[in-house]
Amino acid sequence: MAENGENTTSTQYSDYSMPSSPDYEDYPILCSKDQNRKFRSWFIPTFFTIICLLGLAGNLMVILTVFYFKRLKTMTDVYLLNLSFADLLFCLSLPFWAANSMVEWVLGLVVCKAMHTVYKVSFYSSMFFLSFISIDRYFAIAKAVSAHRHRSEAVFFSKVSSAAIWAMALIFSIPEMLYPNTNNKTCTPYSSSTDHLRISIQASQIALAFVLPLVVMTFCYISIIQTLRQARNFERNKAIRVILAVVAVFLISQVPYNVVLFWTTVVTARGRDADCSYENNLMFATDITQCVAFLRCCLNPLVYAFIGVKFRNDLLKFLKDFGCMSQERFYRYTCGRRRSSGVNDTETSMASGSCH
Repeated sequence: MAENGENTTSTQYSDYSMPSSPDYEDYPILCSKDQNRKFRSWFIPTFFTIICLLGLAGNLMVILTVFYFKRLKTMTDVYLLNLSFADLLFCLSLPFWAANSMVEWVLGLVVCKAMHTVYKVSFYSSMFFLSFISIDRYFAIAKAVSAHRHRSEAVFFSKVSSAAIWAMALIFSIPEMLYPNTNNKTCTPYSSSTDHLRISIQASQIALAFVLPLVVMTFCYISIIQTLRQARNFERNKAIRVILAVVAVFLISQVPYNVVLFWTTVVTARGRDADCSYENNLMFATDITQCVAFLRCCLNPLVYAFIGVKFRNDLLKFLKDFGCMSQERFYRYTCGRRRSSGVNDTETSMASGSCH
């Protein structure tokens, strides 16, 4: 972080493409940013460390379990695996962001650009995979007859679409490859003279990586809930609770930050605000809501993988096979909780095998 970071004329708000420190250099001297700088120096490293550790543990367990059991038999399995890779990639970038918020950037421009690119690729791909998981569940439940008819082609389509998602995420991340700089020994995504560029990139990001997934997930999960409410089986209420948990996690983690990001974009487009206290508060709001948004990478394994009975039992068997769980405890957690088969494999069905 720049040592003379108290004087700036332009506000460099953090956005989803820059969890790094704002460039405070051009603020008028009367607008002190000491409190923001001190807050970021402990808040961001603390939360990024927690998110990184939890995210690495959860997503690694998903990846190892999928490969150990060779479980790529449905579209959701493929999308969950790719989602875990995207979130794992994001977690690996967090130590660099934490260091950038505390000390001067000494790793050079190439690493700076790589850090921004890795983050944005993982961010876009994660949001797109969440959307495709909701679409897959929509067809599996609300359009069950049609989905069963095309079941043989489903896994192949999921692999092709996953490759397309990664390609799109890479294309949308091209600005992160071109514009980051290391002015004033801080790795930032744009120079102070590119407000128009920041506005266009942030606006397109909000539209593509928040509004679009939100619309897709809302339509799919509302349709699924309407279908489930007409069902009469034992697992209906449980499946609805799973869906509500998925939607709640997305809304709680993503809405606050995107609202703040939208408002900072508006402020930038209007020529910024002269009120120093207002700018300080907006920066505090950006930092806090940003950390909440980043929790998605460690919550995704819980709401999309481990909450499903089949996947959870696979994880327990994986731990048992590697000596992390006793045979007695494994049977207590699996056989003792046997339920009837649910609405779909990902959410409610049991792992294969019998209990004796």
